[in-house]
Amino acid sequence: MTLSDLTPARSDIANHYDLFVIGGGINGAGVARDAAGRGYSVALCDSGDFGAGTSSASTKLIHGGLRYLQYYKFRLVAESLRERETLWHMAPHIIWPMRFVLPHHKGLRPQWLLRLGLFIYDHLGGRKLLPAATRIDLKQDRAGAILQETFDTAFEYSDCWVEDSRLVILNLRDAWLNGAEVMPRTKLISAVFDGRHWQLEVEDQIGGKRQSLTASQLVNAAGPWVDEVLRQALGRNDTNNIRLVGGSHIVIKRRLPDDRSYLFQHADDRVIFAIPYETDYLMIGTTDNDNASLTERPQITDAEIQYLCGVASDYLRDPVTAQDVVWHFSGVRPLFDDGADEATEATRDYVITQDRATGGKLINIFGGKITTYRKLAEEVLTLVDQTAKKKTKKWTAHAALPGGDFPATQFDQLLAKATTDFPFVETTLLQRLARLYGTQLWLMLARCENASDLGQHFGASLYQAEVDFLVREEWAQRAEDIVYRRTKLGLRMQPEEIDALQAYLDQTTVIQGITGFATDLDSVQVS
Repeated sequence: MTLSDLTPARSDIANHYDLFVIGGGINGAGVARDAAGRGYSVALCDSGDFGAGTSSASTKLIHGGLRYLQYYKFRLVAESLRERETLWHMAPHIIWPMRFVLPHHKGLRPQWLLRLGLFIYDHLGGRKLLPAATRIDLKQDRAGAILQETFDTAFEYSDCWVEDSRLVILNLRDAWLNGAEVMPRTKLISAVFDGRHWQLEVEDQIGGKRQSLTASQLVNAAGPWVDEVLRQALGRNDTNNIRLVGGSHIVIKRRLPDDRSYLFQHADDRVIFAIPYETDYLMIGTTDNDNASLTERPQITDAEIQYLCGVASDYLRDPVTAQDVVWHFSGVRPLFDDGADEATEATRDYVITQDRATGGKLINIFGGKITTYRKLAEEVLTLVDQTAKKKTKKWTAHAALPGGDFPATQFDQLLAKATTDFPFVETTLLQRLARLYGTQLWLMLARCENASDLGQHFGASLYQAEVDFLVREEWAQRAEDIVYRRTKLGLRMQPEEIDALQAYLDQTTVIQGITGFATDLDSVQVS
């Protein structure tokens, strides 16, 4: 495998940008990538680590949202379904098909209604490679082995899994490779429109250094903080556009019979997913908490734990208790406030507004789903083009994200190639690395010729070579960036091991920021 140096000439931070994006979650990252690829000069900042908010607290699915059909959200479901295979082809290392088992609960929706819903789901969104829904006999199929004996029929359908926080990072890496400036842990302090440009001031949240710059257009993609940005940085005190809804997941140590997931209905009209997670675990979620706040970090409540355990126990043969929970995570969903009475009924669709007072040079993004981020970005760029009086081309639908430049159905061939090229790397470690980094694995291990070249071992399967790559190429600065977002190894590491990783990061001389090295993509042949 050869490396090619693609380092472009860059200043520290340019004085002026065509587009400045606030927020490094999936929507902001998608907008920055799309805009940079169209030739706009772009900068993006986030006050914390990228994807540390809503975008890393999702159920980690690329899906149409089967339950949204009951609320007649056909446009949202159709757009989401069309995006499933598009995103799978863009990043087949971190996105892959998953089958879901939906047991028929005799006290809830009738079988004919489930069949009708799945028929619509199969035909609404241009499904090509994903297999269609089928009926299964739980008395014969191994999927029934973990369910209570009262369940005898289920339906099986397709959606996709995604490593959500990695999807954010890969969009930002591609934005950077297309010329964007990417600024982690950098907060927008003020934004003033002078009638022509935005006068911006940003502050480094680690060193405290402030810097001034200007931008022609501003995109507010701050997720749950979108209204806070308008109030604090822009002085729009009367802003109230979003509904903050908390959502929590629990993780227990339990294996399912195979790699299929489950969808459990509940009498309150909610559905709960039970999904194989990090090989040895089961992830169960999510909840809808209409009392979410930004004043403190989201935390699961005892009531939410009991709710998730209770729904899972209604279906699983072996009950789930609070004592089974080995990890949990919570986030805040910034839903557009459409006036719905209940959080479960509030729209998951996105709303994009353009500010007339600035001649359209302020764009705000409210709500949205991780599945539709790419389409959202295209709609934002249509508005950007109109304001800039330009006509640029859509390009992201068929452009692989970093590491995803191999056929979507050929991950096994990619792994076989990696096994041949890196025989000194233990098989399960190599499989994990290939899943997270795809063809970028060759970049990470470019200077490794034997096992000792992997460097210091921090615990679980985390070695120095991977840590240095994440610092150098993916903006990781803190241990939690690595063990809970770039990877999920925090599930397997002891607190003292995570502390040792942080000590290494505090004293390492690895250069922060992207090095500019990239794999010679043509040399990885997986067919």
